[in-house]
Amino acid sequence: MAAVGEAAAPSTWTRRSVWLSRIESPLAPYYLVLGSTLALTVIGLVMVLSSSSVTSLKGGTGSSYTEFLNQARFAALGLPLAWVASRMPKRFWTRFAWPMLAVGLALQVLVFTGMGREQGGNRAWIYLGGGIVLQPAEVCKIALIVWGATVLARKRPLLNRTSHLLVPVVPGALAVLGLVLLGRDLGTAMILIAVVATLLFVAGAPMRWFTIGGGLAVSAVLLLVTGSQNRSNRLAVWLSGCANPDMLGCWQPAHGRYALATGGWWGVGLGGSREKWNYLPAAHNDYIFSIIGEELGLPGTFAILALFGLLALGLYRLVVTSDDLMVKIAAAGVFTWILLQAVINMSVVVGLLPVIGLPLPLVSSGGSALVTTLFALGIVLGFARRVPGAPEALAARGSVVKRSLAVVPLRVRRTGRNQP
Repeated sequence: MAAVGEAAAPSTWTRRSVWLSRIESPLAPYYLVLGSTLALTVIGLVMVLSSSSVTSLKGGTGSSYTEFLNQARFAALGLPLAWVASRMPKRFWTRFAWPMLAVGLALQVLVFTGMGREQGGNRAWIYLGGGIVLQPAEVCKIALIVWGATVLARKRPLLNRTSHLLVPVVPGALAVLGLVLLGRDLGTAMILIAVVATLLFVAGAPMRWFTIGGGLAVSAVLLLVTGSQNRSNRLAVWLSGCANPDMLGCWQPAHGRYALATGGWWGVGLGGSREKWNYLPAAHNDYIFSIIGEELGLPGTFAILALFGLLALGLYRLVVTSDDLMVKIAAAGVFTWILLQAVINMSVVVGLLPVIGLPLPLVSSGGSALVTTLFALGIVLGFARRVPGAPEALAARGSVVKRSLAVVPLRVRRTGRNQP
């Protein structure tokens, strides 16, 4: 029996070594981010088509594909932009960090001009003509991350001084935050607060500042919630548990959970949703996760969770493997933006949080959100291509297929060592 046990141990270690080698490969962040991003985008397009077919048909266009084609056009724009962003060197982003922030602020100011549009009580969009509507806060997320990472990295020798740590990052962030809150978009403001906190944390800010800032942020959010009848109603509905779905504000969260319950273990089949027939508001947007659960069941929802998990792992590996502070800070900011927003969206759908109004990144319908998220991930992919060891690994593989296999380790012997 002892001989059997001794023989089994190397085999177990071998399997673990293979998986550890894959995760620790210098190209792992690149392929994890790339693969999960493409998969989520494709699933999003399919589910937008399924969840929006009824509302598109009733929208007066006479077609069930209106919303899907709109989303597909933005995907067709966002994917090439992401590819271009992935080819830009880091110095390009550091050179244009300040102009990017200025453009983001200027677009956010346009929300309060005649170009601004209001929806759901929030004034957060601008009309560009030709049926194109842009949400400037999405642009501000990218600009704030690139600008904040650039400024903090340049001031690295001075970050032990509070004045240099907080200025100009905090005043710049407050300018963006103030304009977003002026449009009453509290959900986006909460994401921005978390992003700025992440940038400062990775840069090495003392924990006492997070205690102070966290207290101020929580107090401000509570004040904004209690000062708005709409937000107060959402909170009251959530605390009540929506025992009566006909209660004011209960219809959407109740029907979102009905969709998940109807889907059960295996779902009712792609395209077979009942809730999308004008029962569940924003079925193709904020509540698309409910339709995924209804049509694709637990396998569908677990697939979404797994893909966001792989995206999180890829971004985390980029943060820990990069030797460049600007890359670390920017990747961590994108990590917080996308993953926190995904967690909030899915938590709202299952009833763990009150309705906040944040879409599911890469999956929900929304042109400007899709394009800017893909663009941000394109920047991250460019950073991932240049972590220590990645350029050599890419250059060593001639074809696209061989480069794709660069993330896979060589066959491991029973001794646990890589075979030459």
